[in-house]
Amino acid sequence: YHAFDREKMCMYNPKSQNAEEFISHEEILDTLKYADENKNNSELIDKILEKAGLGNGLTHREASVLLACEIEEKNNEIFELAKKIKQDYYGNRIVLFAPLYLSNYCVNGCVYCPYHSKNKHIPRRKLSQEEIKNEVTALQDMGHKRLAIEAGEDPVNNPLEYILESIKTIYGIKHKNGSIRRVNVNIAATTVENYRKLHEAGIGTYILFQETYNKESYEKLHPTGPKHNYKYHTEAMDRAMQGGIDDVGLGVLFGLELYRYEFAGLLMHAEHLEAVYGVGPHTISVPRIRKADDIDPDVFDNGIDDDTFAKIVACIRISVPYTGMIVSTRESAECRKRVLELGISQISGGSKTSVGGYFNPMPEKENSAQFDVSDRRPLDEVIKWLMELGYLPSFCTACYRNGRTGDRFMEICKEKQIHNFCHPNAILTLKEYLEDYASEETKKVGEELIEKEVKILECPQCVISKVAEDLEKIEAGGRDYNF
Repeated sequence: YHAFDREKMCMYNPKSQNAEEFISHEEILDTLKYADENKNNSELIDKILEKAGLGNGLTHREASVLLACEIEEKNNEIFELAKKIKQDYYGNRIVLFAPLYLSNYCVNGCVYCPYHSKNKHIPRRKLSQEEIKNEVTALQDMGHKRLAIEAGEDPVNNPLEYILESIKTIYGIKHKNGSIRRVNVNIAATTVENYRKLHEAGIGTYILFQETYNKESYEKLHPTGPKHNYKYHTEAMDRAMQGGIDDVGLGVLFGLELYRYEFAGLLMHAEHLEAVYGVGPHTISVPRIRKADDIDPDVFDNGIDDDTFAKIVACIRISVPYTGMIVSTRESAECRKRVLELGISQISGGSKTSVGGYFNPMPEKENSAQFDVSDRRPLDEVIKWLMELGYLPSFCTACYRNGRTGDRFMEICKEKQIHNFCHPNAILTLKEYLEDYASEETKKVGEELIEKEVKILECPQCVISKVAEDLEKIEAGGRDYNF
């Protein structure tokens, strides 16, 4: 490098807690240049794939070379390796969840979101605690055990006290055999003190999408409101960790900026968390921009096609094998099927993206949805579809409730020991679903799958025996058995 290049490179420091140093614009540009120069370098790509095959992940620079790779044979190897790593770490389990929108009041001006403050024709709504009870009861009647609560940023309408009260309400609802056992939270960046309060309230994962890691684009896309502050937003996960939350979820909104830039930034953020806190992100989400009230995705000219999307998923899976990956109902059933085998470990099902969308959905003209849903199938249909594809649907929340979070979870996952907990728990929670909520058709498919999965369980005999015993207890009316 020339002296000037070296000076620029000095800015990049994954251990720094300054956003512009752990997500260095210059380092990303240099990474993209390196990837372009080596996208047809078979020898280097082979070395990167060999390293990836060890299951210890890749750096953002190595992963960017794979993403840029144009050699068809090597791309096929990337996809095959992603499938193998997915199987090694997650088996055939797919965790199910649903979003719950509490309020769409928002003071920000995000140009890609219909909740932006200038949108005067979208109906504004905030759920009361009684309405939250109705929503959660409807979600429990579907079979959900895990929610991701969402709310716009509005210190008057959606203060932290409202979020905390809502979490308490959600955990307190026990309807028939239903219960919400894990509440993940997706709200705006806040203070260490507020993250500590969220942690004390018993949240699962704190989720915050970066939207874009390109600071210049970020500031243009968020022209007004507190979210305009790139540094404060990008450093939110550090504050969450400092507040005691050790499961955090990253994500970018693909389509806002060049996808290779975002890919590198996302992995640099994961590397930063690992370098500073000893634990990377619990999950990475890969949403693509979608049509919504007042929002036309065609206005954004960085959209990605399904083939590129699949390659992004595969390359993330190879790069951070221990991190869960989430795809929502933004994607079609066909697209979700394709990326499930490449790395996705969690999906939403039966989702509504409007405030109050489950108990008493609003008429179309009064719809408050944040984005159009592509996969509109009810949860039962999604469960049956997953099982027919050979996947084991899971409603498990046991790791969170048994203290296997943060570095404790990562240690188990990196050693590929998570199967000893997650697979038995997936079987037991699926059995609960089949007993309480499934249609007859789905129950038949599910019972056959459980019988098959119990026979091939690769766990100590004492675990296998307890699974058989707990399955009988569930059939007799017992609930919530876990490892």
